[in-house]
Amino acid sequence: MRQLWTFLRSISLTKWILISMVIGTFIGWMWPEIAANLKPLSNIFLRMIKSIIVPIIFGTLVVGIAGHGDDMKRVGRLAFKSIIYFEIVTTLALIIGLVAVNISKPGVGVVLSTPAEAGKELASKQTATIGSTLEHIVPTSFFEAASKNEVLQIVFFSILFAVALSQVRGRPKEIMLGFAEGLAEVMFKFTAIVMKFAPIGIGAAIAVTVGHSGLGVLINLGKLILTLYVALVVFGLLVLLPVALLAKVPIKRFMAAVKEPALIAFSTTSSEAALPRAMEKMESIGVPRRIIAFVMPTGYSFNLDGTTLYLAVASVFAAQAAGIDMSWKAQGIMMLTLMLTSKGVAAVPRASLVILSGTLASFGLPLEAVALILGVDELMDMARTTVNLVGNCLATVVMARWEGEYDPNALPPAEAPIVV
Repeated sequence: MRQLWTFLRSISLTKWILISMVIGTFIGWMWPEIAANLKPLSNIFLRMIKSIIVPIIFGTLVVGIAGHGDDMKRVGRLAFKSIIYFEIVTTLALIIGLVAVNISKPGVGVVLSTPAEAGKELASKQTATIGSTLEHIVPTSFFEAASKNEVLQIVFFSILFAVALSQVRGRPKEIMLGFAEGLAEVMFKFTAIVMKFAPIGIGAAIAVTVGHSGLGVLINLGKLILTLYVALVVFGLLVLLPVALLAKVPIKRFMAAVKEPALIAFSTTSSEAALPRAMEKMESIGVPRRIIAFVMPTGYSFNLDGTTLYLAVASVFAAQAAGIDMSWKAQGIMMLTLMLTSKGVAAVPRASLVILSGTLASFGLPLEAVALILGVDELMDMARTTVNLVGNCLATVVMARWEGEYDPNALPPAEAPIVV
């Protein structure tokens, strides 16, 4: 018995997550009714993770910016480079998604039925505009933004707060910087504690997903799912890999560091759930904390590569399902609209469906397609969320290289065992 306990304690967190995913898949397949009852366990894990987001972003951003004193030019340069990088990569994601869906034509032959209630609910959402998106960036209250986990609003407030703090002198600045640094350190330890519950929460999430979707849904919309997955793989090979090679990113070390956060993102379909762990892992392979603190949270609003590609595939799928032959010019205009309205989309499961429904309504496309996609959105969300996470992790290393601050001699990430 003692040997068994020692063996269980020696298993790393990543391995426990993989084991829980296998068990969760089996439960969802064999006993979908029981799997549905496991949803509270998944929700508890996600709620604990989301409670980390605001304090960790605020603490790391304030220290990362205000800690540089008067060197605001340095921060502005990083922001400018990051936005350029984000826009180039997301544009390539749109193009790849557009080409993939036009080649495979997954919507051809689909017969749309009467919109489901879920589709009607999404259709009631107002179409996002450039003005409303810009307005949404600015919070009316930090605490309101914090309570709703509005990442972009928290980033905006934290940056302004840090810039103001950098102009303060003496003891008040030392106190606030000390508070922010202490807050960040505590939240990283808090994350380590929460992660001990990860195998249970992630196993439950997988069970619920498999039990809810089932094999029948995969057969009905398998072509759409396959199109997305192939397009995401192509995006990884033709965009992310060349970027990593050009930036001289150590591929093996990067993959070793990103595998655990990627598993969390894949299984929970929530980029937010993987954010704290991803920040820790990137720092462990040599990316400075100030770059991680700025690039990664900002990327969650401006660099959602997987979500952007998914929106391209799903929107053209809706046109094909309705029997509408959209010209390349019309599709290009729709892609530009998607690029603008998707900025600031919440990095939470299925938030992109709201953006999709708004875009379809703008172009007179049937919203029944949204109700159809809802059935398999969880399966597609897994892949696109994982690509979002990997893309943002890569962006931190690229920016560190670009700024000349990457430390290739940093200690490799360790896989700490957890107590079960």
